[in-house]
Amino acid sequence: MLERFSISAILGVQVTHNSHLAMSSPTYKFINKLQGKQILVFGATSGIGFAVTEACVEHGANVIITGSKADKLETTIKRLQTSYGDLQSRVSAHVCDLSNEETLESNIVALLDAATDNGRKKINHISFSAGDVFGIPKISEVEIAQIRRSDVVRYLAPIMIAKHAGTYVAASPDSSFTITGGVNSHKPSPGWSVPAAGGSRNEGLARGLAVDLAPVRVNLVAPGAIDTELLRGRVPPPIRDAWVQKSLVKRLGRPEDTAEAYLYLMKDGFITGTVVHTNGGALLV
Repeated sequence: MLERFSISAILGVQVTHNSHLAMSSPTYKFINKLQGKQILVFGATSGIGFAVTEACVEHGANVIITGSKADKLETTIKRLQTSYGDLQSRVSAHVCDLSNEETLESNIVALLDAATDNGRKKINHISFSAGDVFGIPKISEVEIAQIRRSDVVRYLAPIMIAKHAGTYVAASPDSSFTITGGVNSHKPSPGWSVPAAGGSRNEGLARGLAVDLAPVRVNLVAPGAIDTELLRGRVPPPIRDAWVQKSLVKRLGRPEDTAEAYLYLMKDGFITGTVVHTNGGALLV
């Protein structure tokens, strides 16, 4: 026979309808993992990066957002304030242009100095989903200059961030650096040879950095087709519809769902050098 236990019986106390059990406030060891942490989000003004920013705010973190344009950062702050009220003490914004190879490293160092009070206030987590807009040429039409231009933001920038991480990121397994790849590295669509190569290269980078930056953890998120502003603006509806049919969930990914992958990699202190896929089952179809 299944026995029933009341809370009072388990605790060994007697509770009446008119009495109150004096208990201290609960300590939430799971949902508070990011409470008060310093989190730097690259690509925060739209898409996945904005959703990561929202999630970090909801988890009680102090968030530093960065993008290439001041007006977009200002708009992002206003969007956050509309949802969450006054965030002046918890969200700061800094312009950082990642598109110029010649100034890339100096721009990143200037950002890290500003975000950490010249290294005195360490960063706990970095989320990198920045990406510039570029065409995807057919392999028969690709030019070296196009490849080099797309490399600057998506590949060289994470390397330069990692180069200076030792100065600005808290040296702990509770710190992390998460970069971004894509589903095409594992299942390339026709005409996507160059982006597929770039994503594969970033997976190798994440594994190498996990070794070089330890104990700081480094991982990669490989999203599928995510319904971002960039995708809606650059990909025609027939192609988006085809991607929907090529998934098991029969819809595009939502940025707020994909953001959970980045949050997980921040919160799991025992995962490093790993690729997390969020693609609606596209690899199975």
